[in-house]
Amino acid sequence: MTKNTEKPTPEAKALSLFLMAFKKTNSAYKENAKSINRLWDMVMADEISKEEYLEAVQTMLESYGGYAEVVEKTVQHYINTTGEWKLKGDDQYCQDAQEFADKIMKLR
Repeated sequence: MTKNTEKPTPEAKALSLFLMAFKKTNSAYKENAKSINRLWDMVMADEISKEEYLEAVQTMLESYGGYAEVVEKTVQHYINTTGEWKLKGDDQYCQDAQEFADKIMKLR
């Protein structure tokens, strides 16, 4: 079995961080987080295709309002909880999240 080192898409990262942020508020979020993580593990083990995984991510993401909505809610949650947005990086998700963080902090 060859280990796949491919990274998740911005959409998958957004969904994962959203579910992590809100899993204590609703058991459905916790179960969905486990489900998505299990699917990613299956992609890494070449048990399902990345396309199947991305389809599941997209469906779940849409159920929460879409990519932009999920990123904004996640950033808002962490700013409300900790007072700042700490995640830094040069990937697309981090850039999108930082834009929301800047807007939110400007309004405070």
